Amino acid sequence: MRACFLDAGSVGDRLDWSRLEAAADEWRWYHTTRPEELYERIADVDVIVVNKVVIDRKAIEAAPDLKLICLTATGYNNIDIEAAAERDIPVINVTGYATAAVSQHVLALMLAFATRWHDYDAAVARGEWQRAEFFCMHDYPIEELDGATLGIVGYGELGAAVARLAEAFGMRVIVAERPGAERVREGRMPFEDVLAASDFLTLHCPLTEHTRGLIDAAALARMKDTAVLINTARGGVIESRDLIDALENGVIAGAAVDVLDHEPPRDGHPLLEHKPANLIITPHTAWASRAARQRSIDGVAANIAAFRAGDDSARVN
Repeated sequence: MRACFLDAGSVGDRLDWSRLEAAADEWRWYHTTRPEELYERIADVDVIVVNKVVIDRKAIEAAPDLKLICLTATGYNNIDIEAAAERDIPVINVTGYATAAVSQHVLALMLAFATRWHDYDAAVARGEWQRAEFFCMHDYPIEELDGATLGIVGYGELGAAVARLAEAFGMRVIVAERPGAERVREGRMPFEDVLAASDFLTLHCPLTEHTRGLIDAAALARMKDTAVLINTARGGVIESRDLIDALENGVIAGAAVDVLDHEPPRDGHPLLEHKPANLIITPHTAWASRAARQRSIDGVAANIAAFRAGDDSARVN
């Protein structure tokens, strides 16, 4: 079985590749793949392994021998799953590999806004502590997570993991009903009510027709003016210009995003070009602990092995 990994560089270095190497008979490794290189590279392969390279209908048609598409991620919006299904080509993702990494990243972002450690660190670098009148500074208000309300949108494995960590800090956790749902299930709250009640709102929902642009000006207006929004899901869930307006005009107190709707933002992005001081941006690193990346490629190896043994039950299409 001939396989290719189209963007192996995207999962980083210092990893053990032995399980993945053993999963196929022949490998072609590519650090990255540009659109003009794609068709030639997949023309005679049985298995495509990909992280973020787009595999659309035209690409699938250009790979007559293709039998399996494996993702090193959970999201599969870069794959035309309908085109793959028409040829009975399983598309298989990996799940659960980044739960610990993403959940601790969310807590770190909440703690950054609660403790303002990054603002105080910058103040020390500017020499302000050295010139202070007293032994400590009070320039940036410090809050406590204990007793605060955390609203979660998207209560799968990641949302549940964040909830457990938040509860350990004494937070009250509320969960929004899935956007687009016809009824509110037991243990959930209407999305609008979660917006209004949350001191912190964290997004863990997939990007779908119901969640694209979910956090817009109207949603932000429902939030407390002391609230903080955190997005480690997909950039398209937030209307970027509406978020900028909300941050600049005090509609909400702050936001932290780990994802943008175009990555990397080579051609610029509103959140980068007009970045308010109360916005923290991390470059899609919430998932990227070394342990999580290792679990990701080992998961792909296991998926290929299962497919070769006749099991494609993990397919998403």
